[in-house]
Amino acid sequence: MSYGKIRFGIKELTDATFIEKNNKTLNISPMLANTLDKGEASVIQYALDNNINIVSIDETIGRRIARLNNLKLTGSLGILLKAKKQGFDINITKAVQNMKQKNIYLSEKLIQEAIRIAEE
Repeated sequence: MSYGKIRFGIKELTDATFIEKNNKTLNISPMLANTLDKGEASVIQYALDNNINIVSIDETIGRRIARLNNLKLTGSLGILLKAKKQGFDINITKAVQNMKQKNIYLSEKLIQEAIRIAEE
């Protein structure tokens, strides 16, 4: 992920074995290509092409377009909670602290709910 000039989590994403990665060229619909940036358009197009019903998109417009395409949404904390549930050694409280240090906004309500679900 890139936030401005900060490259956050690239090594972790590249090294992750529990994330499906696709290097194939997608034929992105003109509506998606003209409405969203390439990353968000690619995520939605890939999900639609492969009958995937849940995506992770941060930007408001991308989330709206995903919903219009009947896709469900999850965020960074949702992904971390799922990984923790599957047995990965993840501390949600620490992850939230790291995100905040990188100036990633998370609502206090969302943070408290994630910590509650993680039973931390």
